[in-house]
Amino acid sequence: MEILLLILLSIAIIILIYLAFILGKRIGKLQAERELPNIVQLAREDAVKRSRSVLGGQISEQLAPYFPDFPFKPSEVRFIGKPIDFLVFKGMDEKEITEVVFVEVKSGKSQLSTHERKLRDAIKAKKVSWEEYRIPKE
Repeated sequence: MEILLLILLSIAIIILIYLAFILGKRIGKLQAERELPNIVQLAREDAVKRSRSVLGGQISEQLAPYFPDFPFKPSEVRFIGKPIDFLVFKGMDEKEITEVVFVEVKSGKSQLSTHERKLRDAIKAKKVSWEEYRIPKE
């Protein structure tokens, strides 16, 4: 008789655990469905904010040579884009290039990317060279 009660009690506990699991799963699903619109809205707002920031930075990059405090003549600046924003050919207006300057434009709190840092380090270590490539005649 005691064994039968023990078996029934075990079965009852297993059923209660199963019901608690199902109930918890449904409560979690309802909670997620209720919170999902808020999460999606916040994600969209964040994406728009980041997109505006990136676009603003890109526009500022393109216009930087025309800002009053830009340290180089706009006519001597050439946009490259990646991995560096500009090359400045100092003296090009006078047809006497005396220096080539690599310029990376940043806005706000943006940092140099890994590629930009490595390029900066290579330039500062004077690992810059000249190469001429001639197209073969056919």
